Amino acid sequence: MKHTTMKYFALFLSLACYLLLSGCKDSGRTLPNATGSIYEMLIVMDKPMWEGEAGSAVKALMGADMPCLPQMESYFSLTQVTPSLFDDFLMPTRNILYVDVNPDRYTQCMTRYITNAWSQPQAVCRVQCPDKELFLPYFEENAETIRTWFVRQELTRQGRFYRNYKTTDTREAVQHRFGSDICVPQDYLLVRDTTDLVWAVNDGGSLRRDLVIWSYPYTSQEQLTCEALLEKRNEVLGKLVSGTLEGTFMGTEYKHFPPQLSAINVNNRWCAEVRGLWKMQGGEAMGGPFVQHTRIDEINNRIVTAEVYIFAPGQKKRNPLRQAEAILYTLRLPQEINQLKEVEVTEQ
Repeated sequence: MKHTTMKYFALFLSLACYLLLSGCKDSGRTLPNATGSIYEMLIVMDKPMWEGEAGSAVKALMGADMPCLPQMESYFSLTQVTPSLFDDFLMPTRNILYVDVNPDRYTQCMTRYITNAWSQPQAVCRVQCPDKELFLPYFEENAETIRTWFVRQELTRQGRFYRNYKTTDTREAVQHRFGSDICVPQDYLLVRDTTDLVWAVNDGGSLRRDLVIWSYPYTSQEQLTCEALLEKRNEVLGKLVSGTLEGTFMGTEYKHFPPQLSAINVNNRWCAEVRGLWKMQGGEAMGGPFVQHTRIDEINNRIVTAEVYIFAPGQKKRNPLRQAEAILYTLRLPQEINQLKEVEVTEQ
């Protein structure tokens, strides 16, 4: 009797271990690291479509030039492969747009967004259509949404990377001055910390990245127009940043590459994004791209603007700008971190 009991107990224990291990394997599978560089995309599409109007539409949207850069650089660097050649070697690619046309499986066009399908971090967008002729109008209608999703995936990945950094002087300054939190890489050195402005600089290597955060009282919606935001930018950074020549100061380029204002969503809240080019006023030939986020601190009734700009003469600027831009998405205002402490605000 004792032997039989022990036998059933051993059987039960083995079965429990099997189920436990099986469950762990299914729910927590280990994925390989994604391959490819940031802002590279693999297009999986058959050759006739790629060489026709469908492929031209994909190239025109995904490979379009990014706005507000001093030289032509695309949103994504594209590579194409046919479905038959999409094998285990290519499946871990970082960003994949898969065009799946199959009349036996689909009755209408639809888009599926998948993260970490075959590797991590990975973004896969699968456009499913029953007919090749239906793909082009469907894609043209949804292309902006698809491209924005891929861009936000890249920014989110970079933001997660920044969250691994320990507290920096800049982060502590932002917490102290604005009652807010932001993830700033350790190679950004704090150079200015005043009541309503924090400035950090990363000038290591062959290019320079700057992060500036400032605040001022919120009085009306008119402060949130593109013109008003740029006027405030010129006021703040014109006083803060000077060139190597006496009398030069930072300004905004309006003529050749006019700044662009977009309403975006950050932390499920409204945010004004301005992209443009900065330049030194007063005769010095210096400039580069900038991106700024402006949001409302609802608890303290003030406007908070966080901007990154880079200086990289003679170099590609897409990737370093995007990497710096990801910092802006990590900013959390007092209402987002449940910090109800009132913070003193002074006029600039």
